[in-house]
Amino acid sequence: MLKAGVLGAGHLGKIHLRLLQQSEKYELVGFFDPFKENAEKVSKEFGYKLFDSIDDLIAAVDVVDIVTPTLSHFECAKIAIEKGCHIFIEKPITKTVLEAEAIKTLASQFHVQGQVGHVERFNPAFTAVKDKIDTPMFIESHRLAEFNPRGTDVPVVLDLMIHDIDIILSVVDSKVKNVHASGISVISETPDITNARIEFENGCVANLTASRISMKNMRKSRFFQKDAYISVDFLEKKSEVVRMKDVPEKPDEFAMILQNAEGVKKQIYFDNPEVKNNNAILDELEAFADAINNGTKPIVSLHQGAEALRVAQMIIDCF
Repeated sequence: MLKAGVLGAGHLGKIHLRLLQQSEKYELVGFFDPFKENAEKVSKEFGYKLFDSIDDLIAAVDVVDIVTPTLSHFECAKIAIEKGCHIFIEKPITKTVLEAEAIKTLASQFHVQGQVGHVERFNPAFTAVKDKIDTPMFIESHRLAEFNPRGTDVPVVLDLMIHDIDIILSVVDSKVKNVHASGISVISETPDITNARIEFENGCVANLTASRISMKNMRKSRFFQKDAYISVDFLEKKSEVVRMKDVPEKPDEFAMILQNAEGVKKQIYFDNPEVKNNNAILDELEAFADAINNGTKPIVSLHQGAEALRVAQMIIDCF
């Protein structure tokens, strides 16, 4: 079992602590949080060992799980990597692209593994259909949330939209060509609602909307490709695949058939893949353990985390 320690015991940090303790692939050694009052409260309530410093924690573990505010990601990761620890780091990977590139270089230099916490990659609604997404040419994503002060220290692009940026980059095998975006600050000092259009070199276009001031929650993405439409509801954990195929010689009398202007007929087939319940955060943590133990590439690598941040920064630079 890999010895793991957590940096940060806020809302998400406590979830990571609980799941690492449950996991059969990790031994939870303890945690460190600079906010002493909260740290002592968490330690007393749940029985986790509280370390006196980052250095003390890192010296006792194989893997450091960084669940601190984004502003401190780089410094925490740097200390851990230079001590030879593997790092799991929550999204976004760092505050700046320059910091993300430095983390990548350090990890390579010290021969350690790193994974970024883009948890939607492990959402069962997405994993149920990701192998069916093949060369999408138009993608539309909506990620809307009710207002929550937590996370407003960064623009909504880094708080919410970056989830969909990562998903899109994982299914589009092409470089980003152009980015157009607009953002508006309503409550926070940084934009609370943003719309972005990402154009890829292969012609694919992705239209993304993210808001943290909505009246209802929504996390949906739609992927359009030749002869298929794929819908993923990340919130409700539902997926749908609609395919169009050539009409058979003797179609069923209830078959849904479309005919275009050229007279070509297509039959529509509906598929609702089985979506298995899971704990996506536990899955991503355990997938990282597998990557370390097997010497394989993490599902969300430091490079991919850096690329998601790079595109997010391109969007922010449009404001």
